[in-house]
Amino acid sequence: MLFWVFVIGVLFGFLAGIVVIYRKIAIPLKKEKRELDEKKRSMSSLYGKITEQFAPFMKGYPYDSRRFRFIGSPIDGIQFDDEKIVFVEFKAAGGKLSQEQRKIKNLVEEKKVEWFSFEITWE
Repeated sequence: MLFWVFVIGVLFGFLAGIVVIYRKIAIPLKKEKRELDEKKRSMSSLYGKITEQFAPFMKGYPYDSRRFRFIGSPIDGIQFDDEKIVFVEFKAAGGKLSQEQRKIKNLVEEKKVEWFSFEITWE
């Protein structure tokens, strides 16, 4: 009987120790990992935005960078060419268009683009 009380006590102590270690070590480490992941995504996003500002001036950009105009969102910009107007979205290798960007791309490809002029009156 004394042996079983000892075994149960050891098991209970072991389980209690695991719970204490989990609360003191694992939970804070998970929180720190989550915070680091958020910072990494934020830095990646910032890096992407900075890179977008230089993309029209990079070697290999096929148009005249002086005729590029930044929009920022939902697409990066518009490139004016003598023969056409091009909507431009810069993506790093492996980057994918957002749902909104895919919708805009489809509208352009379906030629559902219009010109609108708004006259301002001061009355």
